[in-house]
Amino acid sequence: MLTIRNTAKVNISDHSDFANLEFHFATVPVLQAHGETITKTFYENMLSAHPELNNIFNTTSQVTNRQPRALARAVLAYATHIDDLTKLTGAVQRIAQHHVSLFVQPEQYEIVGTYLLEAIGQVLGDAATPEIVDAWTAAYGVLAKVFIDVEQRLYEKDGDWTGWRKFRIAKKRKEADDITSFYLEPLDGVVPLPKFLPGQYVSLQIPVPKLGYKQSRQYSLSQAPLDGGKTYRVSVKREHDDGLNIDGLISNTLHDSYDEGDQVDLSHPHGLFTLDPSDISKEGAPVVLISAGVGATPLVSMLRALAQPSSVKRAISWIHTSRSKAKQPFADEVTAIAEGIKDRLSIHVHMRQGLDGEGKPRLDILALDRERDLFIHDRRAEYYICGPESFMLELRTKLTDSGVDRDRVYLELFATGEAGDTYMGDTSRT
Repeated sequence: MLTIRNTAKVNISDHSDFANLEFHFATVPVLQAHGETITKTFYENMLSAHPELNNIFNTTSQVTNRQPRALARAVLAYATHIDDLTKLTGAVQRIAQHHVSLFVQPEQYEIVGTYLLEAIGQVLGDAATPEIVDAWTAAYGVLAKVFIDVEQRLYEKDGDWTGWRKFRIAKKRKEADDITSFYLEPLDGVVPLPKFLPGQYVSLQIPVPKLGYKQSRQYSLSQAPLDGGKTYRVSVKREHDDGLNIDGLISNTLHDSYDEGDQVDLSHPHGLFTLDPSDISKEGAPVVLISAGVGATPLVSMLRALAQPSSVKRAISWIHTSRSKAKQPFADEVTAIAEGIKDRLSIHVHMRQGLDGEGKPRLDILALDRERDLFIHDRRAEYYICGPESFMLELRTKLTDSGVDRDRVYLELFATGEAGDTYMGDTSRT
């Protein structure tokens, strides 16, 4: 088995512990050519030998090849930036949040490392010289220790919530044709539930009898955090991959087979796509919430939190696009919230299909009022965007091209990492 060396003094900005960096750089072209073959081999071998890990890894992402592709990109990113790992800090932090929401344990890094290195040797064959294998063994040990340390600190913050916790579906409510909200209360009756920051998610786990193991997905909390909270709410879209003609496994099961009174397992809230409504340094700074479809779920939590009397006062712009009125989530809820903060909230809703069924052009944010809706010239304005990756990247580009600082534009990344840049994993929510 792989031995993770004692690297307690090593952090992600320290590569002095890496010997023979040239061996890592020498493998970059090979990883570019064979990365997905390596990671597919890795998952096949590891899950065959350790079927208990199926409870952690997303089976749908295995079928669609998203997870092997994501890991291949992660390994390539690591090899490319191994001499300056600070470029991966954001991705590592996001992945650590995801891992902790799935209760990944230190000993599981040993298993992953063993089968990943075995797959590299199996696919590369004679090209995997002893020097390259030794170098990658050392590199993996360092990175694993980084994750273990970061995740340990996150576990400590979660207090007594150290494993999957059973919740009961207290209420199930349809939000749109393909989106349903589930109000979840703890089976143990211990309340109030831990507060969370608007934008955070929970992992939800249920058994899948036809697979013979459990599966977990991450869902944004779609209600505002409140003192004395007794329930969490997640809002789930019925997913379908049109290209591969594959239904989302967990989302469809929840829609079709889970009703009020049924039980699910939840993790403690996690995630870095957050807005702190009590941050007094943001008083008066405008916030623009831009979403597409089910991407409204974390943003409606932010909107409701910003509308609370205890929140700092900020001008808010709510910009949403859906395929049609029937597909628009939280329409009535947003309208009700607006009643209490009309003096500082503007709303723009765009439908890609009119009531007559005719198609319309896609949302063009630059066609909106640059001051009232976008606050382009306010250097304190912040932008939170959630939706398909292409949608988020396009909007970020338009905003930055219009003079908005990139570090004031926040994206919710269904794929862990920095969308469109360094990418280190997959957290598909199907």
